[in-house]
Amino acid sequence: MQIIPALDLLGDDAVRLEQGDFDRVLFRQPIESFMQRIVATEPPLIHIVDLQGARDGAIRSDVIARCARVAGSIPLQVSGGIRSTEAAHQALTAGAARVIIGTAAWADESSLREFVVSLGEQLVVAIDVRNGKLEVRGWTESSGLDVDSALNRCADAGVTRLHVTAIDRDGTMRGPDVGLYEHVCQSGIKVIAAGGVRDGRDLDALSSTGCEAAVMGVGYLARLGISLDS
Repeated sequence: MQIIPALDLLGDDAVRLEQGDFDRVLFRQPIESFMQRIVATEPPLIHIVDLQGARDGAIRSDVIARCARVAGSIPLQVSGGIRSTEAAHQALTAGAARVIIGTAAWADESSLREFVVSLGEQLVVAIDVRNGKLEVRGWTESSGLDVDSALNRCADAGVTRLHVTAIDRDGTMRGPDVGLYEHVCQSGIKVIAAGGVRDGRDLDALSSTGCEAAVMGVGYLARLGISLDS
């Protein structure tokens, strides 16, 4: 199972929020310097979330390009503010290898299929869950969909990869919601897990559910002995 470090962006800084709350910033560092620390660990992929783009609904191609320059040969999986196929291709042109679509994927019944046709294997669909419901627009609004409804839409549209976040575990270091991942992996779609992943035991638990990969934020740095303050 792949271990993927996460880099959350707000303005010109890399940040980490607790449970996606913009008022609960755990740390803040300049993008390039924090990227360099992640790149030095030689991960297979870096997960980039432009929180500002997600909140404002606008892709920041210049920021993606900045991250890509520091990442070098390490591929980027990018999300935040990508609300159309045009914006998705802008992100790919700026240096992303894959794009995550959340809000726009659930706009209507045809949206998912349009993204699948346009992006193919470069598409990852976000299922961001709080209290059994999907949240959108940077986790500030409910989509009105439950997990099973979202999974059915993805299966019907031909989605090949999901990025599933247990919002209430994100940034808390309380461990992943293993039950959620056991459930979504039954769909047969590849699953990347995120939210609360701390250590090897959590990774083993997620691997046993059938997850393809796990995204780690604070836990990734702690695993490698990297201090947030240094």
